[in-house]
Amino acid sequence: MKPGIHPAYGPVVFRDSATGKEFLTRSTATSAVTTKWSDGNTYPLIVVDITADSHPFWTGKQRVLDSAGQVEKFNRRYGQRRTRGGGA
Repeated sequence: MKPGIHPAYGPVVFRDSATGKEFLTRSTATSAVTTKWSDGNTYPLIVVDITADSHPFWTGKQRVLDSAGQVEKFNRRYGQRRTRGGGA
C-alpha cells in the first residue's frame, strides 16, 4: 500500500437509531460526536438507521411476499394480450 493516500482506520462506535444498541468496531468513518465506551475510552460515534439488531430480516419480522399471487396478477393484466400482425 502506498503511504499517505489511505484514510485513517481506527475504532468507532456505531449506534442503531431504532434500538439504541451500540457496538465497537474498526472503520474509516469519522465523526465529531464522541461517546464513552465501557472500557473507559472515548470513541467517535456514528448513528445509523438500521443494523442487524433492527433489520426485519435478522429480527424475524420480515414480511413474506406472495410471489404466486404476484404472478397471477401479472398474468391477469398482461398475459392475455395478443399481438397484431402475426409477429414472432
